[in-house]
Amino acid sequence: MRNLDFSHLSSNAVGFERMARELEGLFDQKAAAYPPYNIEKREHDGYRITVAVAGFERDELELETENGTLKVKGRKAVAAGERQFLHQGIAERDFELAFKLSQHVEVKGARLEHGLLTIDLARELPEALKPRAIPIGKPDQLALPS
Repeated sequence: MRNLDFSHLSSNAVGFERMARELEGLFDQKAAAYPPYNIEKREHDGYRITVAVAGFERDELELETENGTLKVKGRKAVAAGERQFLHQGIAERDFELAFKLSQHVEVKGARLEHGLLTIDLARELPEALKPRAIPIGKPDQLALPS
């Protein structure tokens, strides 16, 4: 895959640095194969991310949001004692996933159940951005600023 250079875009633009960084980040991302996850659209403005984290305990998982990115990290604690596997199909390696969140999307909560980490998100638009109806009055009711 070709490397694209967006540095020339930010040299003449003020306030668009974030957009240029995001464009560069889109091409730098590698497809995360571990651990597997689902992203679902729920109700009107709801979303759910489900990550398969078999073998991880709550205290080995970390969620954080920073600059519009949700990071899911797993750090597997070193097992006490020596284990001898005849077959090891459950990967117990550290991981980090990053999900770019759209504007006004907030994490509502997370839970770990049956080896699945479920993260609920919702888009919450500020009142100023929500559509509003404007009543149409009669011509004599229209008050213009003086």
